[in-house]
Amino acid sequence: MELVCPAGNIDKLTYAYAYGADTAYIGLKRFSLRIKADNFYEDEYKRVIELKKKYPQKRLFCALNIAFHNHDIKMFMQNLDYFKQYPIDAFIVQDLGMVPILQKEFPGTHLHLSTQASCMNKEAVKMYHSLGFKRVVLGREVSLDEIREIKDACPEMELECFAHGAMCIAYSGRCLMSAYLTGRSAQSGFCSHSCRWEYDVTSCHDEFLTSKNSRSTGSSPHPCGSQLEELNRNGGKISAEAAKEIAQSGILRLQERQRPGEFFPVFEGEDFTAILSSKDLCMIDHLADMKKAGVDAIKVEGRMKSTYYVAMVSRAYRKALDALEGKISAEEAAPFIASLEDVAHRESTTGFYYNRGDADKTTIGASDSPYLLAAAIGNPYSDEECEKILAAGQKLVADREAELLAMHPSAREAVLRDLEQHPEKVIKTVEKREGWKVYPYDALNRVDAGTELEFVSPSVLGRKVLGSEYEFINPKTGEKLDWVNADHDCAIYTAVPVEENTLVRVKDPDYREGEIRDRGR
Repeated sequence: MELVCPAGNIDKLTYAYAYGADTAYIGLKRFSLRIKADNFYEDEYKRVIELKKKYPQKRLFCALNIAFHNHDIKMFMQNLDYFKQYPIDAFIVQDLGMVPILQKEFPGTHLHLSTQASCMNKEAVKMYHSLGFKRVVLGREVSLDEIREIKDACPEMELECFAHGAMCIAYSGRCLMSAYLTGRSAQSGFCSHSCRWEYDVTSCHDEFLTSKNSRSTGSSPHPCGSQLEELNRNGGKISAEAAKEIAQSGILRLQERQRPGEFFPVFEGEDFTAILSSKDLCMIDHLADMKKAGVDAIKVEGRMKSTYYVAMVSRAYRKALDALEGKISAEEAAPFIASLEDVAHRESTTGFYYNRGDADKTTIGASDSPYLLAAAIGNPYSDEECEKILAAGQKLVADREAELLAMHPSAREAVLRDLEQHPEKVIKTVEKREGWKVYPYDALNRVDAGTELEFVSPSVLGRKVLGSEYEFINPKTGEKLDWVNADHDCAIYTAVPVEENTLVRVKDPDYREGEIRDRGR
């Protein structure tokens, strides 16, 4: 099976490819359901072209999966020349109005049907095949048994299914809740993730009390009056039958905690309906069943997720697929699969694949991880460049000594006293060490020198690097750094082996296993 992974920007695309994705899917500004992802624009197509040259066997899909309005189509047509510069292998669309446009303007590019189209039966798949679609991303509500029926009925159509990532309480992701609550339509790419917010469930007690008091005037009593009285008498405890009557009465309502006074009605039908916050999908232990069902490609959700998420999840599924195909042993794959626990995630489920009840189970809290992504490490500087960096540091020290010598004795004494009182002002440089190399260090979070680091890469599960095994250095001045942060000029000097596309992570000091942290929205 093909592994299709998300790429919200050029860096994530790089790591998706490097960490095992066969294919990555991107969005273009304004035409993707993940508008808030960085997406691709301006001259980034040049970097994408270079990446495709580096990974010639990898493919690139482009999500054009919004519901197009007339003005959207007009804007798309105005940007055709720009889009044609990307080496796109397939477009993922839900809007049939785009089909003839794409077939005319991109005759060599495949068409894939988005999951937003909710295609879940063999007759629909046959119809889309007749329209020229190469692949269907099936609606997430389809079961493995149904996938097998679809594949048997239309074997020439490629079937792609989600295997991992966040889900929402909506039909195949077609959600109106965000638009209802915030005016930001998920179908235009502006989802506010309203289903993840915190809600209180209340009942219309005022209405109940009013109806109770009005009995003396001859008005009809509240239809759930006896149930609400039971609820109040028993301190919130109530029989299952009474709870069902209340749930189906329409008197329950939701209040979002940051929107006091705004109420939204809740009605539960005959069958149990989960409300709002779904679990994350995870099928990594069931890939053999997906393959047996006829799935051609598995998909990871997450164009808005972090670089760390993209890399770690891509790697885990790559190893799992390699084990399934006999390229590596199950024992070799196991620790990489287990490392999914190190990535921000919520409780997991198998969704609709086996049992609808699995998809109906909800959860609470934000996704969390015990690690923070600290940095990305680039390819090593050449020996000549390393010598220049070290020499720059030596020159910096020599210049400072010469400057002190040129000072009046009293001034020099004052400066030396200040340096003694403030040792952080003393220029420090690294010593040349045999076997050590200098690597570009793209800092993403603050890390103090001496902190224990952990290197992860496509083939290295996690290599601990002690504080004594590296030094931070400014590659422009050669000065040793006590700490690094984003946007600082920084390199790392170490003898620890560094594989290409290595990421650096550190333990999150605020992480507490089993606790749910409020990370905002």
